[in-house]
Amino acid sequence: MSFFTLFLTLFLSLVVSFVFLPKTLPFAGELLGYYLRRSSRTRRELLLARVAAEQQAFEAERKKEKEKEDEDWEEVEASMVGSAVNGGKADKDWSGIVAFFHPFCNAGGGGERVLWAAIRATQKRWPEAVCVVYTGDHDVDKSAILKRVKDRFNIHLHPPTVHFLYLTTRQYVLSSTWPRFTLLGQSLGSIYLAYDAFTLLVPDIFIDTMGYAFAVALCSLLFPSVPTAAYVHYPTISTDMLDSLAAGGQGINAGAGEGTRGAVKKQYWHLFAWLYSKVGSTIDVVMTNSSWTQAHIKSLWGPYRNRRNKTTDHDIDVVFPPVAVEELEEAIELSEASEKNRGPYLLYIAQFRPEKNHQLILRAFASYLSTNPNHPAFPSQKPKLVLIGSVRDSDDATRVYNLRLLAHELNIKESVEFVCDASWPQMLDWMRKASVGVNGMWNEHFGIGVVEYQAAGLISVVNDSGGPKLDIVVEVDGEPTGFHASTEEEYVKGFSKALSLSPEETLAMRHRARKSALRFTDRGFAEKWIQNMDQLVRLQVSRSAR
Repeated sequence: MSFFTLFLTLFLSLVVSFVFLPKTLPFAGELLGYYLRRSSRTRRELLLARVAAEQQAFEAERKKEKEKEDEDWEEVEASMVGSAVNGGKADKDWSGIVAFFHPFCNAGGGGERVLWAAIRATQKRWPEAVCVVYTGDHDVDKSAILKRVKDRFNIHLHPPTVHFLYLTTRQYVLSSTWPRFTLLGQSLGSIYLAYDAFTLLVPDIFIDTMGYAFAVALCSLLFPSVPTAAYVHYPTISTDMLDSLAAGGQGINAGAGEGTRGAVKKQYWHLFAWLYSKVGSTIDVVMTNSSWTQAHIKSLWGPYRNRRNKTTDHDIDVVFPPVAVEELEEAIELSEASEKNRGPYLLYIAQFRPEKNHQLILRAFASYLSTNPNHPAFPSQKPKLVLIGSVRDSDDATRVYNLRLLAHELNIKESVEFVCDASWPQMLDWMRKASVGVNGMWNEHFGIGVVEYQAAGLISVVNDSGGPKLDIVVEVDGEPTGFHASTEEEYVKGFSKALSLSPEETLAMRHRARKSALRFTDRGFAEKWIQNMDQLVRLQVSRSAR
């Protein structure tokens, strides 16, 4: 059987299951789920025994030490919703297993910061719970992952109650595995990957923190008693994506809907949007990272969730990602004195992925330099563009290489610096020295890097779309906190405006930017996360009592 035939068979099976087998499918799923529970029972017992042993060793070693960050958590807990039993807080002694589906947990991006902050909040609120991460990062062990979490995000986790289960089928969610029908291929791959996860362990609560809605739907199918949640960073498909296929559209698929082949692509995308909406309706708790993402998820999943009675008082809740705002505020001074340490440096913090559109920023920066701008605030310094991002794999490394070539072709190689896999101290150092923060992605779902710019007092020049436009770079006290741009010419104007403000205007905008960032703190994320997590715990307690 050819690859295409296998793919088509799986696709048609999925459609037939949804359309013609709405009653038979759950029965078959529960039967398979029962088998998976039995076969993974021994691993569960071994995991819990390992947790107990590590906890005992940890307590013996750290008996005299006081854990960091314990302050303020009583206030966080006071904000919790009531339990199903007595109307008070959900049982702090709940000791179930919470599984986080995050196959690329060691990538080091904003999505990973959400994962680790979520685990930290869960550990603080339910110290007896065990947090398990399904990952495909076979090249690193637990200690190495937790060390990177500490170095990259300054997030300290409690080692005994966080564990990793390693998946062997991660290649099936890579875009390179599906050169055709990529959206559907990766979704089918996520089902296979989730099945791989469940053969290792069936959790008490299952949470997807990467955007694999089909994986969550499989959990609901196999284990109806297991509460599920999804933290959606970006809809797999959206109305904006569908619209982008038309001539003049934006994004990496702009204009791809033209002609006969384009018409087929449109029909395929619409069918996939229907499937995506169906699986989204099965998830118990849905969180989105921005109002832009929330609007798209509501438009797709909302009608189907209403039919399944999955709605709650805060259905499809916006939970802004955690950003190290407090730490940046403490580490980076905003004053007339600190302005002397800044230069005409433009900083772009983003993973080296195609949608981040580094090429646009490089070309805009080259055009900006060609205008020979006068910088009275920086008379002896030349502008520099600094690109900071993590390199996850060989594809990312190739992209960095091609970006270096582009910088060379644009004759700006000496004015561009690449910083790959930067540590947190390195990032802090650049945020102290830079003046401008840049974002080039169209319809960025949120933009953690942009919030970091604002918290560091950088003046943002960001894409006029998505989260940076709607949630982050907004007016404060009726005055701007940065500039928006879409085209190369608009970015050039934005760079010019940001670097030509008077010293008084510059410092005032930096303070407004920092004030804007205070809406996106670690603490704010923890409070909202625990409210939603509390709902999952209550669901688990009530379903297990049946």
